Amino acid sequence: MPSKSKKDVDFSSTKDPYAQREAEKYENPIPSRELILQFIEHAGKPLLRKDIADAFSLETEDQLEALRRRLRAMERDGQLLFNREQRYCLVNNKDLIVGRIIGHADGFGFIRPDDGSDDLFLSPREMNPLLHNDRAMVRIAGIDKKGRREGAVVEILERNTHQIVGRLYKEDGFTYVVPDNKNIAQTVLLQKDGVGKAKQGQIVVAEIVEQPTKLRQPIGRIVEVLGDHLAPGMEIEMAIRSHELPHIWPDELLEDIKSLSPEVPESAKEHREDLRKLPLVTIDGEDARDFDDAVYCKKTPKGWKLLVAIADVSHYVQVNSSLDKEAKNRSTSVYFPENVIPMLPEILSNGLCSLNPLVDRLCMVCELLIDSEGQVTRSRFFDAVMRSHARLTYTEVAKILVDGDIARDGVYAASQSGTGSAQELAEKYQALMPHLRELYALYKVMRVQREQRGAMDFDTQETRIVFGADRKIEKIVPVERNDAHKLIEEFMITANSAAARYLNAKKIPKLLRVHEGPSADKLLNLKTFLGELGLKFGGGVNPTPLDYMHLVDSIKGRADAHLIQTVLLRSMSQAVYSPELKGHFGLALEAYAHFTSPIRRYPDLLVHRAIRHCLQGKSVSSFVYGVPDMVMLGEHCSANERRADEATRDVVSWLKCEYMMDKIGEEFIGIISAVTSFGFFVELAEIYVEGLVHISNLGQDYFHFDPTSHQLKGERTNTNFRLGDSVKIKVARVDLDEKKLDFELIQKQEAVKVSAGIGKPKKKRKRKPKSG
Repeated sequence: MPSKSKKDVDFSSTKDPYAQREAEKYENPIPSRELILQFIEHAGKPLLRKDIADAFSLETEDQLEALRRRLRAMERDGQLLFNREQRYCLVNNKDLIVGRIIGHADGFGFIRPDDGSDDLFLSPREMNPLLHNDRAMVRIAGIDKKGRREGAVVEILERNTHQIVGRLYKEDGFTYVVPDNKNIAQTVLLQKDGVGKAKQGQIVVAEIVEQPTKLRQPIGRIVEVLGDHLAPGMEIEMAIRSHELPHIWPDELLEDIKSLSPEVPESAKEHREDLRKLPLVTIDGEDARDFDDAVYCKKTPKGWKLLVAIADVSHYVQVNSSLDKEAKNRSTSVYFPENVIPMLPEILSNGLCSLNPLVDRLCMVCELLIDSEGQVTRSRFFDAVMRSHARLTYTEVAKILVDGDIARDGVYAASQSGTGSAQELAEKYQALMPHLRELYALYKVMRVQREQRGAMDFDTQETRIVFGADRKIEKIVPVERNDAHKLIEEFMITANSAAARYLNAKKIPKLLRVHEGPSADKLLNLKTFLGELGLKFGGGVNPTPLDYMHLVDSIKGRADAHLIQTVLLRSMSQAVYSPELKGHFGLALEAYAHFTSPIRRYPDLLVHRAIRHCLQGKSVSSFVYGVPDMVMLGEHCSANERRADEATRDVVSWLKCEYMMDKIGEEFIGIISAVTSFGFFVELAEIYVEGLVHISNLGQDYFHFDPTSHQLKGERTNTNFRLGDSVKIKVARVDLDEKKLDFELIQKQEAVKVSAGIGKPKKKRKRKPKSG
C-alpha cells in the first residue's frame, strides 16, 4: 500500500500533546503552537492561514479569530515568518535572527538577539523604520568597519512604541515633539489638527498614529499635556509615559476587586496548616508598605528548622482573570524615589496579600531543615494561614542582635552606642527574642556556607534621595546594609533555591532566574586587564564564582580595589527569566527561581502556581502553562524588568541633575567611574552624582582609548586616565533635557583618596589682610 504524501496527511485527527493545557487555558481551544509548527514543517512549503485552518477543521468565527491571533503571536515571537505572499513559513534560525531593538541617540542602533548571542549593529539607514524596543527579524549583512556583525532588517515583528513623551517645538511651519527617551533619535511630526492647546516648550504625550518608514519619520498627535518643564513630580510623569509603564487600572479590574473585603474570609482558611500561634515576624525597611515575607526559626537536635512564609498572591490572582492580565502586563512593581507603581491594586498589595502584623493572612510556606554546617537537608512546601507577630525593621533587628551584642545568656555587653535602645527593643519584643537569636545564629552559620560556596558579595554602594519642600532634593545619602538586611537576603535566597529544586524534581514547566557566567570575550578582556595590574585570575576558561571572590579578597586594602571590583562586575552577564536550567552564576547555585516576592514580581506568582499545581497532585501535562509559554513569559518579564530599571534610572538622573543646577562653577573631587573613546565619567564621592569630562577638555594631547585596560592614554604627555583614578573637577554644565552633567578637569589627583571630605565643594580660603 503506497504511503501518503506530505500534503495528504490529515492533521485534524492528529493528537495534540498539549491539548489538555490548551483546554484549561482557553474556552475555545485550538491547536497548540507546537502542533502548528509540526504541521507547517511537514507540509514543506509556506501556507496560507486558510490552509492551516482547513487542516485542523477550524470553521467557527471564534476558532478562526483564535487562529489568527495565535499565528500573529508566533510571528511576533519569531517562530513564523509572514511572507509577501501572505503565507506562513518556518524561520531558518541559521540565516535569520530575531530580537529586540536598542536605539541610540545618534541614529544607529542594535538588535539584541533572543538567543543571547552578541548584538548586531544596525546602521542609521536600517534604523529609519524602527523605534527603540520594537521587535524585528534581521539577516546578517556583513561586518562593519569596527568588526561588528551588521544586520539588515527583514521584517518588523512587533511595534512596542505607541506614544512618546517629549517637549513640543514649533519651527518653520512645522510642529514636532523631541522625545525625552534618548534611545529614540527620530522626532515625531505632529498632524496639523493634532496639536490642540499645547504650547511651545511644554512637556506633552504624543500618540504615534503612523509608525516610521524607510522614507519618513513617525507621525503623531498630542493626547496629553503634562505641563511645564520644571513642575514638581514632572520627572516621574515623563518616565511613566516615556517608557509606557501601565499605571491606570482597567475598569474591568476595578469592578472585579469591589467584592474583596479587607479581611480574609473564614472559608479561605480551610484546608491549610494553621500557623497563627507560631511567632512569625516580618523584617523590612522603615518605609516599606507591602510585606511579602515572614520568617521563624527554632533550634533542632541536628541544626535548625527555618520557615519562610510568603504571601499567597496566587489564591487571589486567578489565571486569566482581570487581575492576572494586568499583573502580567505590568510584570513588576516600579519603584521611584518616594513613589511606586504597584503590580497589584492597593487592596491586595498593601492589604489582603500583605503580611501585616496581628491579622490573619494566607501564605505559602517553605519549611527548611538545616544542619549545623548550614546545609539544607530537607525542604517542603505547604499552604497555611498565619498571623505576623511583629512588623520589625532592619534597623531595629540590627540594634537588637548586632549593636546590642547579645550574650548567650541574654545579658547585654557594653557597647559604644545604642545599648539603651537595644535594651528597650529587647524588652518590647521580649517574647520574640529567643526566635530572633536563633535567626541570627542560623544566619551566621549559613553565611560561612555561602562564602565556602563562592556566592558573590560585592561591596557596592546604594543611595537614597532625601527630599525637602516642593520635592526638591535636600541631600543624597548612602544606604547602609547591616546584618539584618543580609540575614533576610540569605533566607530568601535559600527559599528561592529550594523552590527551583522542588520544581525541577517535579519536571513541570517553570520560570527560573538564570545568570550565566562571563562570555569568552569578556573573560579575555578581564584577564588582560588584571594581568596589567599583576593580578592572576583562577579558573582558566571556566572560572567559578569562587574564583571571583578569591580575587576580591586578595585586593582588599588596595587603592584600586574599587576599580577592580567595577571591572569584575562589568564582566558579568545580566540575569534573566527563562525555563532553561542554566544555573545562577552569581549565587553559585545550580538552580534558582524567584519565589519570595509575588506581590511585586509576576515570575514569583508563576512559581507559586507551579508549586500549588504539584501540591494538589495534578499531572504535569494538565498544568496551564507549557514550556513555550514559559519562554514567552520569561522574555516578557525580563523586558519589563529592564523597562522598569530604565524608567527608575531616568528619574534618578533627572533629580540628580536638578540637584546640581545651583552648583555650576563649584569644584569637587571624584572617582573615574567609566572610560570611553570620547572621555570619562566621574562619580563625585558622598554626592553620588556622575558627569562627563569630555576628551576635548583634557588638554593639548591626542588620547588613545584602550577598552581592555579601561583607560585613555596621552600620546605626547604620557598622561593616563584610568577607571578608579581620583580627579578634581569643576561643574561646567547641567542639561536637564539630556539628564547629563558636564565637568571640566581641574587636575588629576596623585592617588585615590576617598575620605569624609571628598565630594564636597572646595571653598576658597580667605586670606587675612597683612598688618600695616
